[in-house]
Amino acid sequence: MIRVRRVTFEGNGYTSGARMKDLTDARWIKLKGILFLIIGLLSALLLVLEHPTMRVGVLLVITIWCFCRFYYFAFYVIEKYVDSQYRFSGLWSFAVYFFKREKK
Repeated sequence: MIRVRRVTFEGNGYTSGARMKDLTDARWIKLKGILFLIIGLLSALLLVLEHPTMRVGVLLVITIWCFCRFYYFAFYVIEKYVDSQYRFSGLWSFAVYFFKREKK
């Protein structure tokens, strides 16, 4: 099942008439997650095969870990500890919130 909703960013002057679809079917959500995993693993494998050094492997692991921590920060930490009223709908929503919010 796919729901359609309008996207608006209130309070920052950005309003979009574009429509975004929410993925609500558990099977499609799981498939999407599995596809992300497969693409990520294949990309990492190709990078390491192209430059098979310990340095490349370690830098790849650090990069992946840091991006995972950033994602956790962007959605969980901000929502639970900084602004419990704000609900993010994606990384773009987080960026708009982070750079356009009023300084307290």
